[in-house]
Amino acid sequence: MQQAISVWVRDPRIQKNDFWHAYIDYEICLHTDSVFLTKKTSRVRRRYSEFVWLRQKLQENALLMVKLPELPPKNPFFSLNSAQQITERMKGLQTFLEQVLQSRLLLSDSCLHLFLQSDLSVSMIEACAAGRTNFSVAQAVQRSGLRRFHSEDDLPKEISRSCESDSDSSESRDSEEKIRDLAVNKVRSTGSLDLLDSSYRTRTRHSDAYL
Repeated sequence: MQQAISVWVRDPRIQKNDFWHAYIDYEICLHTDSVFLTKKTSRVRRRYSEFVWLRQKLQENALLMVKLPELPPKNPFFSLNSAQQITERMKGLQTFLEQVLQSRLLLSDSCLHLFLQSDLSVSMIEACAAGRTNFSVAQAVQRSGLRRFHSEDDLPKEISRSCESDSDSSESRDSEEKIRDLAVNKVRSTGSLDLLDSSYRTRTRHSDAYL
């Protein structure tokens, strides 16, 4: 029986390091019946630089036996206020993960499991995968994310609801409308998208102004 792994990259959010420095992270939403993955449904948030780290680590661990797919290129002029650039990067990151998850060799890599299904930082992922932590890879995965839901039984319904809504009508929407729709999905609970929503309203009033 063929085992399916569905992955979405969605819900871009602006995160602020301080007043002058910010970045965007994305939710990785995964649903599977594969025996290779510990959790059948999971959500984590990752930023672009963590994807770059993952690709390098997978390439090292695969010992050149697998040619890794490319990531969307790093753009020195990438703007947190450009809906088109955010949309293109998000699609590229999703395509990268879809291709990675087709390889059985890469699916055996603990770093990939921890990247997709734990909240660990990349330095902690490396330590855990190397056995330098007091918890195993499986324990790190099982401990991650369950606090966001009432029970594990709720996870497939929650994933289906949130992810299917992104795929049905995305092609027919204007890119700015799509980013705003994705962003405001959780603004009530996090408040982390004030900057993105504010910049969207500004662009709506002044179409030639990007702050």
